[in-house]
Amino acid sequence: MRSRTAEDARLLDLLDPVAEATGYEIVRLRLMGGDHARRLQVMAETPAGEMTIDDCARLSRALSEVLDAADPLSGDYTLEVSTPGVDRPLTRLKDFETFEGFEARIELDRMAEGRKRFRGELAGVEGDQVAVNLEGEAETALIPFAWITEAKLILTDRLMERGAQERARRMADGQPPDPHEENAP
Repeated sequence: MRSRTAEDARLLDLLDPVAEATGYEIVRLRLMGGDHARRLQVMAETPAGEMTIDDCARLSRALSEVLDAADPLSGDYTLEVSTPGVDRPLTRLKDFETFEGFEARIELDRMAEGRKRFRGELAGVEGDQVAVNLEGEAETALIPFAWITEAKLILTDRLMERGAQERARRMADGQPPDPHEENAP
């Protein structure tokens, strides 16, 4: 889920070590657009789940150096490094643990119980399965992580409150507010 296509996966293999060496984790990488005016979107954060504008700029410079040297893409493209945002994609098993108790939409690569799309409250992880409390269901559903093609947090008041608390904590720690992060946790 961190990458969608084979080309995305190759780019992720190239850029993951750069991000890690710089102190960041790539949450998701997508190469979008056709043959012209493509955009390489990299969503990243620190291991603590934070990402400021300065962090985006720092990571963008590090990734640009490697992309310029390796030249893995033909034609023109724009590199866009950003935070995953408040209603972020859930792309790693640890994301489902981190955001336990929050609502999410999950899409599968196959049918399960007659459908591919689910919505519910995240209930953690059991082994390599994501636990979800689905609306109207008495038991917690276990979904194999390998079956998930897309997952995203749903913007709720509770999620917005968490973002506000995270910003307040960072400010109390002496970190200036990021004017571009508006609602990001």
